[in-house]
Amino acid sequence: MKRGIFGGLGLAILGVIAVLGYLSIFIVDPTEQVLVLRFGQVIRPISQPGLYYKLPLIDNVVSIDKRILDLDSQPLEVIVRAEAGAEGSAQQVGQRLVVDAFGRYKITNPLLFYQAAGSIPVADQRLQVILNSAVRRVLGDATLFELVRDERADLMSKITAQVDAEAQAFGVKVLDVKIRSADLPAANSQAIYQRMQTEREQQATDIRSNGERLSREIRARADAGVTVTIANANGEAARLRGTGEAKQNEILAAAYAKDPDFFAFYRSLQAYQAGLKAGSTRIVLSPDSDFFKYFNSPDGAPTRVAPPANAPPAPAAAAPAPGAASP
Repeated sequence: MKRGIFGGLGLAILGVIAVLGYLSIFIVDPTEQVLVLRFGQVIRPISQPGLYYKLPLIDNVVSIDKRILDLDSQPLEVIVRAEAGAEGSAQQVGQRLVVDAFGRYKITNPLLFYQAAGSIPVADQRLQVILNSAVRRVLGDATLFELVRDERADLMSKITAQVDAEAQAFGVKVLDVKIRSADLPAANSQAIYQRMQTEREQQATDIRSNGERLSREIRARADAGVTVTIANANGEAARLRGTGEAKQNEILAAAYAKDPDFFAFYRSLQAYQAGLKAGSTRIVLSPDSDFFKYFNSPDGAPTRVAPPANAPPAPAAAAPAPGAASP
């Protein structure tokens, strides 16, 4: 009976010893650093990975990340300095920008970090305030061109140095600060977009007006050229027509001079062809008129019509006076 009691007690003692041994051992991972606390006081910091011991139920272990941590800041409005000697509206006094910055930091002094911040979320909040202040100070003394083009790297270095100097009080080393974006506020962007749209519309109107003016000028020049060309062509046609008609008349005159009878006959045939067309042509003429002289005689000589039977005789010609010369 006693052996059974002592046997059970021995197992219980062994179990307690095993539990205490398990609670007195802890492992430090390569990605973390550890602070050993005893009744809330830091006994020793441990930064090397490995297996370590502590007093069970008395000592407490606080793990702190040893990797590079992100520091994100909310976008904030910053007023940049006006560009010296800026022309037009490229730079305005008090130009507002919405800047989105972020950083990278590493906990180098875990004891100081634990005493100053206690945890990473609390440290992030305090470092965000420091980051925003440094961004406002540095960018407030810079111009827009320096920020987006000329001296962006130098400005980032200045911000990093200022944030790192203030973050050392938390046992933190700020490795880098970058600006993710630097844009105009939404209201300013909309106003600038509307202004750009108005300017483009004005330019389009000017170009369209110039195009219409040039179109009218070109059309006027073309119309004037057409008028001059037509006038010249009509003049040349009249001149050629006059020359041709003169040549025609000259040829006709030469032909008439060679054979007047044939020329008269030819002209009569042309008159017959033009006047006696098929259709409703009506001509009221005397049969012995000159128009029909070639119908009555092949040589065109006038024909004498015999007088009627009961016509009175023609009067005799008067005898010439004595002593008159005969014709």
